[in-house]
Amino acid sequence: MNIVCIGGGPAGLYFALLMKRQQPAHRIVVVERNRPYDTFGWGVVFSDQTLGNLSAADEPTARQILQAFNHWDDIEVCFKGEVVRSGGHGFCGIGRKRLLGILQERCQELGVELVFETDVADDQALAARYQADLVIASDGLNSRIRARYADTYRPQVEARQCRFVWLGTTKKFDAFTFDFRQTEHGWFQAHIYQFDGATSTFIIETPEEVWRAAGLEEMSQEEAIAWCERLFADRLDGHPLLSNAAHLRGSAMWIRFPRIACERWVHWNGAVPVVLMGDAAHTAHFSIGSGTKLALEDAIELARCLASGAGLRDDLPAALARYEEVRAVEVVKLQSAARNSMEWFENVRRYTALDAPQFAYSMLTRSQRLSHENLRLRDPRYVAGYEQWFARRAFAQAGLPAPSDLAIPPMFTPYKVRDLVLKNRVVVSPMAQYSAVDGTVGDWHMVHLCARALGGAALVMAEMTCVSADARITPFCPGLYAPEHTQAWRRIVDSVHTLSDAKIGVQLGHAGAKGSTRAMWDGIDQPLDAGNWPLVSASPQQYLEGVSQLAREASEDDLRRIEADFVRATLAAEQAGFDWLELHCAHGYLLSSFISPLTNRRTDDYGGSLENRCRFPLRVFAAMRAAWPMHKPMSVRISAHDWVEGGITPDDAVRIARLFRQAGADVIDCSSGQVSKREKPVFGRMFQTPFADRVRNEANIATMAVGSIFEADHANGIVAAGRADLCAVGRPHLANPAWTLAEAARIGYRPVPWPRQYLPGKQQLERNLERERQLAAAGAGLTPQQVAAKLLEG
Repeated sequence: MNIVCIGGGPAGLYFALLMKRQQPAHRIVVVERNRPYDTFGWGVVFSDQTLGNLSAADEPTARQILQAFNHWDDIEVCFKGEVVRSGGHGFCGIGRKRLLGILQERCQELGVELVFETDVADDQALAARYQADLVIASDGLNSRIRARYADTYRPQVEARQCRFVWLGTTKKFDAFTFDFRQTEHGWFQAHIYQFDGATSTFIIETPEEVWRAAGLEEMSQEEAIAWCERLFADRLDGHPLLSNAAHLRGSAMWIRFPRIACERWVHWNGAVPVVLMGDAAHTAHFSIGSGTKLALEDAIELARCLASGAGLRDDLPAALARYEEVRAVEVVKLQSAARNSMEWFENVRRYTALDAPQFAYSMLTRSQRLSHENLRLRDPRYVAGYEQWFARRAFAQAGLPAPSDLAIPPMFTPYKVRDLVLKNRVVVSPMAQYSAVDGTVGDWHMVHLCARALGGAALVMAEMTCVSADARITPFCPGLYAPEHTQAWRRIVDSVHTLSDAKIGVQLGHAGAKGSTRAMWDGIDQPLDAGNWPLVSASPQQYLEGVSQLAREASEDDLRRIEADFVRATLAAEQAGFDWLELHCAHGYLLSSFISPLTNRRTDDYGGSLENRCRFPLRVFAAMRAAWPMHKPMSVRISAHDWVEGGITPDDAVRIARLFRQAGADVIDCSSGQVSKREKPVFGRMFQTPFADRVRNEANIATMAVGSIFEADHANGIVAAGRADLCAVGRPHLANPAWTLAEAARIGYRPVPWPRQYLPGKQQLERNLERERQLAAAGAGLTPQQVAAKLLEG
């Protein structure tokens, strides 16, 4: 075959040498616009895993690269005057110029033709000149080839929020160092690593608005470098910052990272394919050091696919299809991790309220590729020290004496909300059972909830319990709107308290437009065949267009009645003895329908702005909070993302959380979706945790993370990093009621029995009894609706 590579960066050179090594009869030409060994980069970072891939692909090249590498194991995080160091990370740094030199020499050794100082303006003319059977477009970030055939490749190019400059320094660093500095304008961070015996890369990054506020936009290159030297003077120890981009003037050296992703990677000019590779096809943020890794692994995979097809022209379509399929999956996974990492650095300010140990842990685990147990494998001493620090703080915050052995995984540390102390951070999610009879729970619910209370979780949440008969999702949903409902729940609550040291909570809600449907196994969201009841919503709507019953817009009379229903149910929840109360404002149910612009089209005080749309849910919450004992916690479940254009976004979720915090909420339970059937959620492990992270660290309120949390490693990482305070685990608890204890055993931790002195003491029990006597006296001779009305009147 005749192969032409446009672009002599790592991708083009490495693919050329692999193909030439694989089949010496190939004629391979690499065309590069710069001179030999020219480069404007500093250092390149590889993990030990990437080096293993290079060794398997071409051992002589890998050996030369390894001999030129500077290797280190440690990461150092400098924050607020403290330095946190962890080891076992296994990174190598090499100068980009040295890497290109090795690849160019290896290509020449194998017989690859290298053509320098040739700018390719027309790839088709170049292909014709060399009679190419295959053209590789490895022409970098600003690929002309990608732009020329954009209709085929369908690229997405997104300039990100931070400005960064790639500098060097003569100071040597023995760890991959991250240094965070606060200025009067905002936060700056430096990514620093040594790549040869005398030089280190020194990348400085800051949000666009901070960069402008600091005046860097107006500075010359020399002025900006001097400014950065002053900012990081104590880290540089007198060494200068160096630039190798003298051709750039003024602020042009500060760039915004372009995130690139292409839907397709192969374009055909007749019988000649033009294949994207490296930065021309995709980018990954420098904070995980994977751009060159991706480029080299693209080359390895394409060479492998062509080898499996014997390199014949007739096999090219199948081989290229395999290449695109395999690499697209790998790139999506890496870009997902890179996006997490990139967004963490874009939002450093979000985490600056954390103490240095937790800030460093959050940074280390930012991509969600590196978990708690991964860290333990890499550096057991660091993780043990961090767990001790975290546990000591957790016991102190809970007002409890710390045990002598503080080697406690974060998910098993206590957590206090108001007067309630939870023995650990695991919550059994509310899970609909569709097993109530006329709103009354029975033996099924007793077994379901008590089994999970005995299974090690700190808090078990009863499923969404409806505040009136017409608030039910199905005829089989539980309620708290009749005396027999309260009695039935009291039996279960007393059993949980008697049999276990777990707490039990209830989630109150109103189905709204999603009501009057069949049980899930008879057709989820499908209307009843008979016996339907009228539905109300924020605005007229059908949840399933053309299928669901039409809900009418709730009137002011409806709102007053519904508010009273929530208060009555709150009083009943207290009489039943629940420890925790949650208001359901998510998933398209009634209160959620007010919050989302997809379902709220009102023109009165309850529609329009986000604040107006939250007005009725906040009104209900305030009335409930007034009726619920002040020493008991209340949470609110929200849909933090509608996953539909024009719906609620994570930015909105932060604002919603602030409003509920001001109203007295203790915890925000961050779920998402189920508001519209047009939703397009992006699933994955812990896929909703970023919402809890944002709400907790921006709205300054405790959060509960939910969604595909299914092992201790997830819960430990979430809690340890401060992404959430509690982890709600649903489906795994359905499969195994003792999930919490099973996960403890799996990671080798034996939970300490919860001492009886940590359970509600005599004073609290007497206070609960006094509260019940007061309620009984206040409501003597009154109906529940009258009691609720009096409470609403203050």
